[in-house]
Amino acid sequence: MALDLKSKNIPAYLKAIIILVPAIILVVLFITLIYSPKNKEIKVLGASIAKLDNDIATAEVKVRKLDELRAEYEKVKLKLAELQQELPEENEVSVLLKQISDLGIKSGLAIILWKPGSKKPDPKGIYTEIPVKMEVVAGYHDLGVFFAHVSNIKRIVNIKNIVMKPGKAKDEITPIKATFTASTFSAIYASAGTIP
Repeated sequence: MALDLKSKNIPAYLKAIIILVPAIILVVLFITLIYSPKNKEIKVLGASIAKLDNDIATAEVKVRKLDELRAEYEKVKLKLAELQQELPEENEVSVLLKQISDLGIKSGLAIILWKPGSKKPDPKGIYTEIPVKMEVVAGYHDLGVFFAHVSNIKRIVNIKNIVMKPGKAKDEITPIKATFTASTFSAIYASAGTIP
């Protein structure tokens, strides 16, 4: 028995329900089974694309800076090489200390005490400080000449803890008795063969 919708016995609202219910069921099935999952997938892919676009933009900025960073790296390498020249290696320290002693004699200092102290490693492990306690007798200007000579050495030498007292007069010249610590530094990494 076929359903005849043209029949006059079926009320109009029932005809509308019979026509609309299958259409509504199809629309609901389409939305739940096809549209909703695809819409979620589109949103996930959209977020992924936005993240990738952001990553690409960040990478492009880094690429633009790469040449600048390489140039800066080369400058830093040159500066490091220059600074390495100021820090002697472990085996060069004795030559430097001899040079300081010779400068003292050349400047007219009478060296009374030359006492190397214990090596003090830098907490960062880059260098070792090598202090030498010195006691000298010299004229004021001779001491100044010595300090000037030491300041002109290409290696790093610090003079600290300077104490000056008048010495015993000789030949109408009052010498100065000075005690101080001359510290030089040796490069730890240079002797290990690696640069930090």
